[in-house]
Amino acid sequence: MYNNKKKFVLAALPLAVALGSASAWADQYSDAAQKWVDNEFTVSTLSEAEQLKEMAWFTEAAKRFRGMEINVASETLTTHKYESQVLAKAFSEITGIKINHDLIQEGDVVEKLQTQMQSGRNIYDAYVNDSDLIGTHFRYGKVVPISDIMEQHKDLKSPTLDLDDFIGLKFTSGPDGKLYQLPTQQFANLYWFRYDWYQRPELKKQFKEIYGYELGVPVNWSAYEDIAEFFTKHVGEIDGQKVYGHMDYGKKDPSLGWRFTDAWFSMAGAGDKGLPNGLPVDEWGIRVEDCHPVGSSVSRGGATNGPAAVYATTKYVDWLRQYAPPEAQGMTFSEAGPVPAQGNVAQQIFWYTAFTADMTQKGLPVVNEDGTPKWRMAPSPRGPYWEEGMKLGYQDVGAWTFMNSTPEDRRLAAWLYAQFTTSKTVSLKKTLVGLTPIRESDINSPEMQEAAPFLGGLVEFYKGPAREQWSPTGTNVPDYPKLAQLWWQYISQAASGEATPQEALNGLAEAQDKVMQRLERAGVQENCGPKLNEPRDEAYWLNQPGAPKAKLSNEKPQGKTVDYDALLRSWE
Repeated sequence: MYNNKKKFVLAALPLAVALGSASAWADQYSDAAQKWVDNEFTVSTLSEAEQLKEMAWFTEAAKRFRGMEINVASETLTTHKYESQVLAKAFSEITGIKINHDLIQEGDVVEKLQTQMQSGRNIYDAYVNDSDLIGTHFRYGKVVPISDIMEQHKDLKSPTLDLDDFIGLKFTSGPDGKLYQLPTQQFANLYWFRYDWYQRPELKKQFKEIYGYELGVPVNWSAYEDIAEFFTKHVGEIDGQKVYGHMDYGKKDPSLGWRFTDAWFSMAGAGDKGLPNGLPVDEWGIRVEDCHPVGSSVSRGGATNGPAAVYATTKYVDWLRQYAPPEAQGMTFSEAGPVPAQGNVAQQIFWYTAFTADMTQKGLPVVNEDGTPKWRMAPSPRGPYWEEGMKLGYQDVGAWTFMNSTPEDRRLAAWLYAQFTTSKTVSLKKTLVGLTPIRESDINSPEMQEAAPFLGGLVEFYKGPAREQWSPTGTNVPDYPKLAQLWWQYISQAASGEATPQEALNGLAEAQDKVMQRLERAGVQENCGPKLNEPRDEAYWLNQPGAPKAKLSNEKPQGKTVDYDALLRSWE
């Protein structure tokens, strides 16, 4: 039952149904719950009676922790701002557990987490940590799996947690089948384009005359490249403004690494088939055998420096130089993010849906007067090495993560807060604020359907079948912090022209293998640590089925597009 708040008269409902335990509601906590449900959590997939019953469970479960002060940390996304500024206060008033929810930069979250893992000193009682670290957490044994918490403390698992309703649990589960982290926000990187320009008859006519097929959502990288060239070189100007067919960034900066690990090679088709990540070779090019990473260089059976990865990196460099605004080469991720909203970019192959809220503000050049966007998002095009059954892009999953170095009572109190921030009482409202959905029930709610015309395809993507092909970094990566920091240093060499794409990726693959060799020698990983293959002639591996894949004779097949509205109809 969906609830869009009618005034709830407590006395009209059977007490046992509405309240669960009358004694738990005869105090300030029941008043607080009623206040928050009436004034803040005004949209929910639960009825008001069900919301109050869910809140009553939190009040009761928190009794033994009442008066404690708990510290948690997350990065500074809109969703986490809502948790920090609104949900932490609500939880404190409803349970009596004080929550300090710190917002810090993403790199700082990882640094604090690493320090706590290495020192055993409790810095935070819980972290919202990207599921990209699932391979790290599974191998080091420093994280307490959610599965273990729920098994050992059944009385502290909310009866309405409903794990089957979460859309991202496969991303936060280890090879052992255990759930290590609880998702609290998700967003994907998708194709972004100016729907209004693509509908203009004169542009459609001009594109077909030049390229021989329809202007539309590109299905492959060939079409993306044609569209980039079309708007930059052939159109050049729209409504008196200089326009570009592509947007990206290229400054030597840690964010340049995200551009690739989030997962540029997967769109090109560098890895193997398999969802949520390729097996045995994933989108980082790391091969695993029996859960042990065995190498990322082609000579060890990996694909980080293979032909598909070189192709992908070459296209990144070429498109940035030829079709993006000149200043893009000197920009970081955060500097480049707002550029499409300025109204002079036709498309972007890789755009985070976390920018949806910023891109839908009234008054922007890319928003109509009625508040609907002039742009749309759609599934990203795929490169020539891509095959059916492979992942097609990246999805960020920020998830609650608990360390074994945290005292148990503090960890369990924080576990209650984690469940609260993802509970059905609050999750639909949080989704509408931050636009980072985690629950199937929220995605399918009438409220999300009502918001859909203003969100440029976000709701349609998450309701459609394509979302299954978007996933975070998977379990092949044995130490995300150590390996991720290598990427920007080597990719920047290709971006600046200091090295060819092949030279840059040779360096990256070798550096990754060296880190994995050190992990293997040190024996620091409890589960499935690296066991590197001995190098052998690359031709051996390139002639095997799957990744690493041999170079294609034609890396630019015929461009192919699809009409956006027809694409949506195909999902219904």
